[in-house]
Amino acid sequence: MRRVLVAVLVVVALLAGAVPANAGGWAATELDPLPGRIEAGHAYTVGYWLLQHGNHPYGGTEEELGKTGLRFNNGNGTMLEFTGSRLAEPAHYAVAVKLPAGIWRVEAIQGWFSPYEIGTLTVPGGLVLSERDDTMRGGPEVKDYWGEIKPPGYPWDSTAAAQVNVPASSAEPVTAPAQPASGVPAYLLVVVALGAGAVTFVAQRLLTRRRPEPEKPSEEIGEPGEPETEQDVLVIGGR
Repeated sequence: MRRVLVAVLVVVALLAGAVPANAGGWAATELDPLPGRIEAGHAYTVGYWLLQHGNHPYGGTEEELGKTGLRFNNGNGTMLEFTGSRLAEPAHYAVAVKLPAGIWRVEAIQGWFSPYEIGTLTVPGGLVLSERDDTMRGGPEVKDYWGEIKPPGYPWDSTAAAQVNVPASSAEPVTAPAQPASGVPAYLLVVVALGAGAVTFVAQRLLTRRRPEPEKPSEEIGEPGEPETEQDVLVIGGR
């Protein structure tokens, strides 16, 4: 039993080791104010801020962070990605986008961080932001890293309402699900869970496997201490 438990722990540890060492953080993306109406086929430059833990610039280098930008998905098989460029301010980027008409789910590409759900963009029209958890925005790490040009709404108030750019069109946009605040890729968590479950299943099968029953004593041999019958007594002498 002890060997089986040790094997389970070893497998789980090996699978967990596949998670990147820097996957413990998370990030959020804030957009600079957009035009009041986005038209189809027009090019726009969109500014955005990639903030680790939602309130400060990424602590590593740009090479470690990787590609950032915006991704648009219309739910009908069309997905458009636009790569951003770094601006002078810490954590500040800009990206040029050009979209056809439609309703687009908008995500921020955040390097090795998980993508961040921004909202739903109606073209022609405007952007409605997804609901988000602002509890981390007012944490102890809130500090002015920027000076005159800084993320919208800084310093943040976690009780304030989220900024919403209301679409100009009458079409009701699709509400996108909020992005979980986790930097660990979901597929790695699934791999760890499946690996632990498989090892546990095998261990249970090994422990519950039916063992061979011990051989029963022959019926011809009497049990120890059993009294002898008359047939078993040998008479000597005539009595």
